[in-house]
Amino acid sequence: MAKKTGKKENKSLTPEESLKLEIAQELGLLDRVMEGGWKSLSAKETGKIGGLVGKRKKAMKKEALSKTDKENEEVIG
Repeated sequence: MAKKTGKKENKSLTPEESLKLEIAQELGLLDRVMEGGWKSLSAKETGKIGGLVGKRKKAMKKEALSKTDKENEEVIG
């Protein structure tokens, strides 16, 4: 029987998964995640990644709303 590695194979990543991996890379944790999966990180490390994911998602949402408002102003004005 094949050993489970905890890694997804032949599946595309969701935008949130991509963001998590990007942040893990920025924090210098990507190698550990790739070798041992997310379970290889400490609670502090995963919390840091989760906090940054939330922060970035909030900023992206704010930026998208700002962009939509500007486009609406151009149409009206």
